[in-house]
Amino acid sequence: MSYDPSNIFAKILRGEIPAHKVFEDDTALVMMDIFPQSRGHTLVIPKVASRNLLDADPATLSAVIPLVQKIAKAVMAATKADGIRIVQFNEAPAGQTVFHLHIHVIPVYEGVSMGAHGGGQADNAELATLAKAIAAQL
Repeated sequence: MSYDPSNIFAKILRGEIPAHKVFEDDTALVMMDIFPQSRGHTLVIPKVASRNLLDADPATLSAVIPLVQKIAKAVMAATKADGIRIVQFNEAPAGQTVFHLHIHVIPVYEGVSMGAHGGGQADNAELATLAKAIAAQL
């Protein structure tokens, strides 16, 4: 399967669709997941076009993993989460729903169940507040 430049993350990267941005540089965009599995669920989206990990340039992966770590630390600090889950899906049978490489940074809270992947949409005001709080930790 090939990369489709009309996917929603490609549109967000081009500025065609708004997002709750946490951080952006030449390598990646970090934004809040609008269908979060937990409070503070964040996405790290490399800017280089690739469908997923399977077709990504190793240089892209090398550049993005330190950012994932940095974002994970900021999410933990901003949300006071008890743990952090890093998730990345490859192809539909594995749970991938947007076919542009992205890495989920999901805070985990002791005693709180996580929501389903792609579940209910979060409140926009809360997402904006969380994006600012996480960005302030960077």
